[in-house]
Amino acid sequence: MDINVMQKIKPGAKVRVHEKGMRFEGLVIARKHGSEQGATFTVRGTVAGVGMEKVYPIHSPAIQKVDVISSPKKVKRSKLYFVRGLSQKKLQKKLGVSL
Repeated sequence: MDINVMQKIKPGAKVRVHEKGMRFEGLVIARKHGSEQGATFTVRGTVAGVGMEKVYPIHSPAIQKVDVISSPKKVKRSKLYFVRGLSQKKLQKKLGVSL
């Protein structure tokens, strides 16, 4: 599932929300620990041509908004760790999404 994660950041004493161009966009490759207090989800995206992963707590007050862009049709696994070794072309063919 492709998503945009918008989070609050605190540079010093101020609190601000990331601008539209500064959202982290990527593919959700894992969700862990169900809906309990320590639940997290892992998002993999590309930043400046380099693959990058971020782990977000689900119940974090720092997460402002999560937008679902698209969801792939062919996913048959709950953890998509195999995506780390694929190129964008192979990923698009296998899952039907692009990073």
